[in-house]
Amino acid sequence: MLPTATSTDVQELQPRVAVLPVGSFEQHGKYLPLITDTAIACVIAQEIADAYPVHLLPPITVSCSHEHAAFPGTVSISARTLYAVIDDIRASLARSGIHKLVIVNGHGGNYVLSNVVQEANVDGPAVSLFPLGPDWDRARERGGLVSDRHADMHAGEIETSILLHAAPELVGEGYANADHEGGSRSHLLVHGMAPYTQTGVIGFPSYATAVKGKAVLESLQQSFDQHLIALGEQA
Repeated sequence: MLPTATSTDVQELQPRVAVLPVGSFEQHGKYLPLITDTAIACVIAQEIADAYPVHLLPPITVSCSHEHAAFPGTVSISARTLYAVIDDIRASLARSGIHKLVIVNGHGGNYVLSNVVQEANVDGPAVSLFPLGPDWDRARERGGLVSDRHADMHAGEIETSILLHAAPELVGEGYANADHEGGSRSHLLVHGMAPYTQTGVIGFPSYATAVKGKAVLESLQQSFDQHLIALGEQA
């Protein structure tokens, strides 16, 4: 999960773009671990590093998971802390000559990341957030997923599929019988997830397969080139 490049490797690569995985430490039902979002962010980031000349950073492993607070094991930090950590990382990268950053976000509740990116780009393209909605939509289509992004919000078809392919040892028993439809979730920001699921699952993990996960990751790897182009870098 962690990058193993040496300082010499980075010196020889001369990367212009860094890639920062951001995960979370939150419940994912009984069959996926608390590190699920971090694992997925790292898997996606590694796919990127395998295909593009980027500086792969270690993940931020705890983030803004307040909507999961009712479920045991979840740990969060504030949005302002996450913002500050990323700002410090950007400053450190700049001192080493790397002025472009892509944040690979594995947790949908990290809303502050959109603000981080928008503010960073006021004076010109510097930071991108990946994957965005269209990237996920293309990946779902490429993978032949049955569910859509709204219905498959958490611990569902896409997350389970990615881990079945990339880290099957992290997937426990029970996902085939854990489907749960969470409805419209109109007041998720007010009440968190607890009113919408007793198990912590909102999605359809029973549809998950390793083949789908592989296709999803291949699609995301290809989509990344558009983010490099948006940052003014060679894809």
